[in-house]
Amino acid sequence: MKALSASMSRCLPHRAKVPTCDNSGAKVLRIISVKGTKGVKGRKPEAQVGDLVLASVIKGTPAMRKQVVPAIIVRQKKPYRRPDGTHICFESNAAVVLKDEKGTPKGTIFKGPISKEAADRWPRISKIARIIL
Repeated sequence: MKALSASMSRCLPHRAKVPTCDNSGAKVLRIISVKGTKGVKGRKPEAQVGDLVLASVIKGTPAMRKQVVPAIIVRQKKPYRRPDGTHICFESNAAVVLKDEKGTPKGTIFKGPISKEAADRWPRISKIARIIL
């Protein structure tokens, strides 16, 4: 997993509801934990673009509902700054459901753009993405 080059603010807290942008069968996820974050006692973990999270499926097909799945955050509403000085923000938050924690996506089609930071960090997602912004 590659390190992020942009300076991002963590904007998706623990228990946030995030819609998915793939055809995996899950529609809405609730973030349970964020992998690889270190925190302070009593502080809830927060996620940003490119982070691997564990999430519970709260809306979707009956087979997917109430399952805990790994996911990657691919879009966030909060603006963040890239090293070249540009500020990037998206219209909505979005995540992609994974088969395993190595980065293999469960869905085969992604709706909407994927951030360049998430595509650089997770190459298997960038292979499927149509638009990388």
